[in-house]
Amino acid sequence: MTKIITICGPTGIGKTGFAIALARELGGEIIGADSMQIYKYMDIGTAKPDEKERRLAVHHLVDFLDPADNFDAKKFTALADQAISDMAKQGKVPVIAGGTGLYIRALIHGLFRGRPACPATLDKLNRALEEKGSTALHGQLTRCDPAAAAKIHPNDGFRIVRALEVFLTTGVPISQCRQIHDFKSDRYQSLTFGLHMDRELLYDRINQRVDIMMAQGLLAEVKHLVNQGYSLELKSMQSIGYRHMGMYIKGEVSLEEAVRLLKRDTRRYAKRQFTWFNKEKNLIWIDTKDLEKAIETARDFLR
Repeated sequence: MTKIITICGPTGIGKTGFAIALARELGGEIIGADSMQIYKYMDIGTAKPDEKERRLAVHHLVDFLDPADNFDAKKFTALADQAISDMAKQGKVPVIAGGTGLYIRALIHGLFRGRPACPATLDKLNRALEEKGSTALHGQLTRCDPAAAAKIHPNDGFRIVRALEVFLTTGVPISQCRQIHDFKSDRYQSLTFGLHMDRELLYDRINQRVDIMMAQGLLAEVKHLVNQGYSLELKSMQSIGYRHMGMYIKGEVSLEEAVRLLKRDTRRYAKRQFTWFNKEKNLIWIDTKDLEKAIETARDFLR
């Protein structure tokens, strides 16, 4: 199998800089695994790599999709597969970097679909997963399909969403279907780093980053998107940051309260990301300061 390097971790921890440094040392290019950095015109609120960072290392699957367009893990996997194949032909090392655990899991382990999924139902469930967390959805699954819930860990958001989607669109519990995908097969040989740091330090970084985003013009960015005709009800505009500025624009909260909620919800999202990645098999947790250790480990892996 093709070898890839994967860098994941919670929002605000420094994945972009870490990935760029690693890619430059290994002769690689970066494939973004972030469900928001894919969108054009949404730069500040997504902490998208800027022009300088993209000159330091080639980035794929970043800043290419219209905010009104739908995107999912299946589409991500297809585009990432093509980018990885192209890099392999050129002798480049694919470096996958991002915080969207569903994208990373789908790329490395694959997506099981016994039948075509309903995009609208998946969108709704994935949004609920982001906002409420996997435990709340697991409770819903327990009520409609206790047999499946007993086999799926409460932190395994991907399989919970899949099981709920099957039940909600067919009325048949997935436990009565032929199988529940257990992700035992791998599509790539991945050396996967999970970045970590002291939790309180990370939360301080998140709070500071929100302040920086506001100073950079996050509110103006969201207003510009609205003026360009992008509805605040779009999936992309319901994400962290854009949803909060939208609440202020609609007069639902003060700007001060919107910023407070943005910081709170970003910290909560980071906590859920830690929980998600803690369940990933063969993930190597590494401190953000241990770049040299990561480079050495990656070189050994590639050899």
